[in-house]
Amino acid sequence: MTSTPGTPRPSSLDPEIAARLKRGADGLLPAIAQQYDTGEVLMLGWMDDEALHRTLTTGRCTYWSRSRQEYWVKGDTSGHVQWVKSVALDCDADTLLVRVDQEGAACHTGARTCFDEDVLLDDAPAASGADR
Repeated sequence: MTSTPGTPRPSSLDPEIAARLKRGADGLLPAIAQQYDTGEVLMLGWMDDEALHRTLTTGRCTYWSRSRQEYWVKGDTSGHVQWVKSVALDCDADTLLVRVDQEGAACHTGARTCFDEDVLLDDAPAASGADR
């Protein structure tokens, strides 16, 4: 499915939820995927109304690919599925937090998370069981 930026794509998202969303000019919201039991931030993807609808109704994360201009379900080609545990909207209604149970790597590079290869600052103490 293709669309030009700013052109809404058809969606079955509940209109009450859709009315609350503050989308970018391209109709998208950032969606942060987080491991539900550890809090580990796994990746950032983009969702429009239909991707959010599919995520809410299938229990699998569906994203909108900005480069390919199509929907993709995490794990359909890689086998690294994201099972949705919860979905929350932030206080500004412009970002989604999707808490998932990640099977395998979340990053397309094969890494567990997209955020562990290029650390710009790390002044945090190492986490231990006692610190949590």
